[in-house]
Amino acid sequence: MDKPTTTSSSSSLAVENPEVESDFLRSVHALLRELDGQRPAFQSEQGMLRWTLHKKIDRNLSNGVLLVKILVKELERAERYGYRQYIIPLLHTLMYTLVKTSGIHPDYLNVGVYDFCKKLLTLPKPYCTIGLHYAQQLKLERTVPGILYQRLVSAEQSLKNDAFPYQKKVFMFADPDLISEAVCRAIATEIKAARTSQSTRSCMIYVIEYALQEGLKEHCDFRILQAILQAKPLDEIEHCFQKVVAAMERAGRDLNAEYNQYVEELEKIYSTLLTTSKKDEEAAAEGNPGIPLPNPNISFHLWTDEDQLCEDLVLFLCPQSQSCEDDSLNQVLDSFEIQQMGPDYDGCEQARFSVLSTDSGIERDLPLPDDEVPEAEHSRLQRKGGIKKRTSTLDCLSLLQTGSSGQGAKPAGKLHRKCGGSVMEPIAQMKRLHTAQVLVLGDDRVLARLVQAYYSLRKRESRRAYLTPRLKVQFYYVPVMEEQPSSRSMEEYALPDLAEPCELAAYLGRVDPWYESNVNTLCHMIPKLATMPSTPSKTSVSELFIIDVIAYYVRLGLQPIYFQVYTVKLFFKNERLEPAEDIFLTELLVTLEEYEPSRDNLLMKKKTMIEVPGADVTLVYKKVSLSNREKEETTSLRSTGLVMKAIPSNETEDLVCLNVSTAEIVKTANLSGRSYSLLTNKIRTRNIKMQSTEQRSFTVCLDKDSRRVYKNVTGIEVSPCLEPSYCLQKTRARRTSLSGDEDVGLAKYLPKSLLLPINTFAGIIQ
Repeated sequence: MDKPTTTSSSSSLAVENPEVESDFLRSVHALLRELDGQRPAFQSEQGMLRWTLHKKIDRNLSNGVLLVKILVKELERAERYGYRQYIIPLLHTLMYTLVKTSGIHPDYLNVGVYDFCKKLLTLPKPYCTIGLHYAQQLKLERTVPGILYQRLVSAEQSLKNDAFPYQKKVFMFADPDLISEAVCRAIATEIKAARTSQSTRSCMIYVIEYALQEGLKEHCDFRILQAILQAKPLDEIEHCFQKVVAAMERAGRDLNAEYNQYVEELEKIYSTLLTTSKKDEEAAAEGNPGIPLPNPNISFHLWTDEDQLCEDLVLFLCPQSQSCEDDSLNQVLDSFEIQQMGPDYDGCEQARFSVLSTDSGIERDLPLPDDEVPEAEHSRLQRKGGIKKRTSTLDCLSLLQTGSSGQGAKPAGKLHRKCGGSVMEPIAQMKRLHTAQVLVLGDDRVLARLVQAYYSLRKRESRRAYLTPRLKVQFYYVPVMEEQPSSRSMEEYALPDLAEPCELAAYLGRVDPWYESNVNTLCHMIPKLATMPSTPSKTSVSELFIIDVIAYYVRLGLQPIYFQVYTVKLFFKNERLEPAEDIFLTELLVTLEEYEPSRDNLLMKKKTMIEVPGADVTLVYKKVSLSNREKEETTSLRSTGLVMKAIPSNETEDLVCLNVSTAEIVKTANLSGRSYSLLTNKIRTRNIKMQSTEQRSFTVCLDKDSRRVYKNVTGIEVSPCLEPSYCLQKTRARRTSLSGDEDVGLAKYLPKSLLLPINTFAGIIQ
């Protein structure tokens, strides 16, 4: 491929500035020192270094080559001396800088980054996965300069074009019961401020400018081009945008095409703009030399309805009005309530959408134009042409697999957590033109609500795949914790470490240090910024810290970590009540209810008897071990309660199982009489049953949420939650199969367990 290797004059001037280069070097070293420190989670000063570093580039985009040069050297140094903890953060910072800057980084820097990414293929996951992803992006960028920027902006801003029809949108959900009104208002204000400078017209101009500057290099006078485009009407901007995107995508698909042909197409577009706008060259001196990267399209929602996630995803595929989003955001700022958008559905568990059709399928019944008269030979009843095509078995399988978190065949039952799925999309996913990035704000309780919505969505899709073949859904989590007293009272015999509200975020920070530095820092910073007095700089586009960090997270957080969802069946003291079923993600807490003995028991009770707390319970569970062997055990004990945690507290014991801690009461005898002591037992299991052997009942709280409390419970059964598509296919196969409980038909190809994927920057770093 005959591609020129020229360097723009702006980059040459930037390299010769030793003061700026020294400042960038100090900032990068401070960023690396932050990764070395073993600091507690949610340090408020963390995360500012990366944001400040990229803000320096935003204020002067011509200095991007200096930062790229420094980051390449630091990457080579990290590889040479074995500092693997630096590689992924440096690589993310480097790639984000390359996309944000245009026309100023020499080709030899791109070649150096590409060669480094290829070296990562020899390392284990997640290094090889991320290295492959970025090597593919750099190869495409070297083939068609500016295509990464064009695809990112076109997808995030939903810029309509035929050459690249993919769209992407961020759905931000906040539970108003968990996050204060001040925090919601602060986030909504930042989102609204970010939209002021990223209209559809301005975003199309950015793409045109970026493509021409990258493709034509020094042959493009950027200031003249900028002045010309600013004076063009919207229809001409759209026409030019369509031609630029078509040329870039055509060159990106045909990798064997000559680079000169692509440059010639850009030169024709550039020449057309110059010849039709000679008068605009006089205003060229007022242009801005940089091309900003607009923030992604973010819609903010208060999670007030259980089916809201399903409805918003459907509206994303079938938008009714572009103004609905701005109207809903204004309602957040004005009345702290988001009006429900779109039609009312029966719920996420319905089998299909009901559509009333007035078409009988007969040609005679079709409406005719006013000037057309039916002829005699058309008076007969005739069926319209066409056949009813049934979905094949393989199509059903591919849709169910791509929609589930398992991504393929059923896991082999290993205990180690799954993470970092392949970035390359399967063939079945290539038809999905939309990506919904669902980001939730709050503590572990909002994740529990997300799990319930996700489970309901998967159950609906297993019956009739409507969203799955059209939409790819990714989940992101930003912890937000406000300073308020814990709602859970710590009693004398309660189990320890129950008041941690962000256990899952703390775990993500331990396994992915870059998530810890950039996302967990928002846990206390968002409430702090919400309470600060409003200033003009707070709503300035260049100072939007929260939105900028979230944009960085959703753009580069491509490695999912999968969390097992568990189901619980509850049996009540009142036998006339049907057993209840629910799911949980992080924790199940069992506490003993107050015992109210009957009058006969009070008369028979001796005054000298010591009142022993707790109740006698029986536990039946399958004990798991590192050898992946399960052994069923039964034990009886007197306990005040137990807690089941699905999130490990130590990354060295990162196993997909429940860590059950029981508070056992042990009776002892001494010279002063009988007494008792408290003993904490720990069990690892996947399945467990608990039954009260007395008349005592207990209370069950799921995922630390006081809104999900079950009382008067006498027994529970906990097991991994099954994927709805697997359950449906297994039920269908059992009707026609005589093979017993073995998986037959499509069920043996589907993931068995329901897993919730949360995207991070690196996945789990071993």
